Amino acid sequence: MEKVVNVRKSLLSMLWHRIEEDDIPGLSAQLAYFFLLSLFPLLIFIFTLLPYLPIPYPDILGNIREFAPPQTMDLIEKNVNYVMNTRNGGLLSIGIIGTIWSASNGIHALVRAFNKAYNVKESRSFFVSRGMAILLTIGMIFVFIVAVLLPIFGREIGVFLFSYLGFKMEFLRIWEMLRLAVSALILFLIFTGLYWIAPNVKLRCRSAFPGAGFATVGWIVSSYALSFYVSKFNNFSLTYGSIGAIIVLLIWLYISGFIIIIGGEINAFYSERNKANC
Repeated sequence: MEKVVNVRKSLLSMLWHRIEEDDIPGLSAQLAYFFLLSLFPLLIFIFTLLPYLPIPYPDILGNIREFAPPQTMDLIEKNVNYVMNTRNGGLLSIGIIGTIWSASNGIHALVRAFNKAYNVKESRSFFVSRGMAILLTIGMIFVFIVAVLLPIFGREIGVFLFSYLGFKMEFLRIWEMLRLAVSALILFLIFTGLYWIAPNVKLRCRSAFPGAGFATVGWIVSSYALSFYVSKFNNFSLTYGSIGAIIVLLIWLYISGFIIIIGGEINAFYSERNKANC
């Protein structure tokens, strides 16, 4: 028990030191900028794919609405509705280019942050590192689509089966309780892949679990907390006027970037500790 307490104290001490040493607030601001640039191209790309996928766009918005602050969700919905009402054939190719390039910049910034956490330099060539960032971006888009499809088809299949058995309402109540668990599991898998592949060090998949667990719980809790604050103590519109929604979005993206980087620092701490114990 004492050993566990000492490890936790060492971890907290390291994180406090690294926040200043690695300029985590500054890196989080960079990530928020890249995330903002990639968010709307990503939405354009996904929503222009909808005619080829069995996904109604309100279901995608519902998944985003579960975590996004209210003002941010209004901004996203407004832009999505505009895109859906004015879309044309050229938007798909523009969405692909914009999403992959902008989002790969965000992933590339994450790679730099993780390398700093592990105290290693980027030795991979520009084409290798950029190619990895693009592949990770494509992988995250694929996982996002699967994340939307699973609840939709899972619910429909469950309703069909349990309606036949006469337990439709019971299933729907249980399904609503399981939605957050399914979302958390998908987030955990995304973060695990990110922490495992992105740093310029050889890692085992399980070595990414501590940071992935922290990032999953931290991101969900912080998203709900920010949503609660914005809905109950909304003063952004009074302070920033019409750009209040953009400010809330940037704060959300900044907090998300901060949590993701801290997750990488946690993995680096345990990696260094394991090497020292060998």
